[in-house]
Amino acid sequence: MVDQDPSTASIHDFATWEPVLRLLLDADEGRSAGRPVRVAGRIGRGGWSLALKRRMPPPGRATLVEDMQEEFDAVQRVQSALADAGTDDVSFTAEIRPAGDTTLRLLAPSPAVEPGIGTPHPGALVLVEGSLPEPWRRLPDPAPGAVPAPSADPALLERTLRERLPHAIGATEEEIAAAEARLGVALPDELKALYRVTRSRWEDLGDDYEAAERASSAVGCELFDLDGLYVADAASRRFRWRFGATEAVVTPPDARVQGLVGSPGWIAFGDNGGGDRLAVDLTPGPRGHRGQVIMLSHEEDTGAELVADSLTDMVLGRLATESGSPRVGPPVVARVNIAHLESVRAAAHPDLEVLSLGVCNGARFGLAPVIGLPRLRTLTAYPGTLADPLEITGLKGLEFLELGAEEWRVLLDAGAVPRSLSAAAIVVHGNQDPLPVVDIANEILALWDRPLIIRTVLEGDLGPRE
Repeated sequence: MVDQDPSTASIHDFATWEPVLRLLLDADEGRSAGRPVRVAGRIGRGGWSLALKRRMPPPGRATLVEDMQEEFDAVQRVQSALADAGTDDVSFTAEIRPAGDTTLRLLAPSPAVEPGIGTPHPGALVLVEGSLPEPWRRLPDPAPGAVPAPSADPALLERTLRERLPHAIGATEEEIAAAEARLGVALPDELKALYRVTRSRWEDLGDDYEAAERASSAVGCELFDLDGLYVADAASRRFRWRFGATEAVVTPPDARVQGLVGSPGWIAFGDNGGGDRLAVDLTPGPRGHRGQVIMLSHEEDTGAELVADSLTDMVLGRLATESGSPRVGPPVVARVNIAHLESVRAAAHPDLEVLSLGVCNGARFGLAPVIGLPRLRTLTAYPGTLADPLEITGLKGLEFLELGAEEWRVLLDAGAVPRSLSAAAIVVHGNQDPLPVVDIANEILALWDRPLIIRTVLEGDLGPRE
């Protein structure tokens, strides 16, 4: 247990939390006069997760702010205290006894713990500071023989755009050179030709939205100005360990785009209007072309899709239709559950990177078939699906492990938590009490001497129930 006494900060004042606790108490439909009520939640500066049953508006009317005003006011009180304390979010759990006396425990965020999503339970535990999931560490394969597509024609591209945008203001050579120096990479000739026609600055359009739409239509995207150009490397794509560790990137031999999270050779220059980024690709796949246009989906954490063989093709509307063949062979990310593979043996092969075990007709799985696999780096197992958690000690290359609390308890008691891990996570069933989960999380963090989740105990009185 890592409890501490409250400070004088308003976030540690029971009165700050009283309105939230009263709302949660009123929402507890199963309460009875003779038993304590336990509530939990998470409040952050940008949102909150509370087990509240909101009133439905009358038929024919949408929900209005005033329908939730009491909740907004209660949460805002805590959010203001968070801002004063310089804290982004806090989880909490409280026991409210029949007489109204209440014990509130605040779970302070640790820099070594990612926030949970919609839950007061901790997210992934980052055991090695600054560590990244393997896909985020992957660099592109060299492509020394890659050349521009035959359709790449900077002169044609420039003529076409000047015809479409006769009044556009182009970038100077000095402005283009400054962008190259900032990025640390030389812009391909087609991209330079594009910016020589239009530097795409909003002030050049005189606040004319129709002119901006015409420019986007002429180019084929919402073009960034030179200051907005960026290298879409792996660091430009956010991740959470819990999800990033279960991804894998693969580049088939006939791929036109390398399977990557990002690349130092992907120069993002525009947006498709829906949040997906367009980039020129200077590190293409085995069958790709240097300078081809790719799209990075805002809904995906990895990979990119070919848009056109060249920037000239994109501007002229000649979009790519051919793609590489799908991967042949066993999946590098394998899911064993009732809807996918039926056994660990069916998932085992030398290229396996990620193994996820789920519910499959009550079966418990042994890990013997995957022990010794050279590339297995991630194991996730739903609670109760492992026949023997200690078999995990045979998986020497794990960098991420996600288990239920009971399975972690077995490893901790046996001193068998794999020291190869860079991150870990605890699977939680439903509305499980956060405190035992936090205790286990802190035991794991302590093995790596990482900052613990600190619990602050507040005592207060909500008065007897009516």
